[in-house]
Amino acid sequence: MNKRILLLASGTGSLASAILAARKEGVIEADFVGLISDKDSPALEIARANDLPAIFIPMVSDRAEWDHQIYQAVSDLKPDLVVSVGFMRILAPQFVSDFQVINTHPSLLPLYPGAHAVRDALAAEATVTGTSVHLVDAGLDTGPVILQRQVEIAPEDDESTLHERIKIVERALIVEVLAEYGRTGKL
Repeated sequence: MNKRILLLASGTGSLASAILAARKEGVIEADFVGLISDKDSPALEIARANDLPAIFIPMVSDRAEWDHQIYQAVSDLKPDLVVSVGFMRILAPQFVSDFQVINTHPSLLPLYPGAHAVRDALAAEATVTGTSVHLVDAGLDTGPVILQRQVEIAPEDDESTLHERIKIVERALIVEVLAEYGRTGKL
């Protein structure tokens, strides 16, 4: 029986698009049960174009209420794995305790956690950075790393050019992790 995977996204959906293309090509053998976004984002359209339930749960002023709404939506979909692909919200401790969640991050964790990893790597004058897929825990990018790939920092790189090069590697990395998960059920 195929594993059930749910995607969480906030932005353009480039990671979701790469994952769903790999599914269509037979690279990832899993059942995708939906995509949830906290923003009315292009990722929702990508889900609809791939015949996935596209669920919009906008952030509300009462964070506990939003946490409850997303928890309930995920519970109803019964995923084996929740994959954060550009989802820019910290998930509640209860959520990451009850669901197996992985995330992509544009650095070689534990280096440069948080929302400005690419900027932080450049500010540190690093010569190498990369991307990580990691388990999500209650901390900020502190869960165990599943897989990483390096990306060289070119002298001419700025935040935008470096981030674009990292995204290319990041898309391939998440597809690799999910293909393995689909085959073996293990991360």
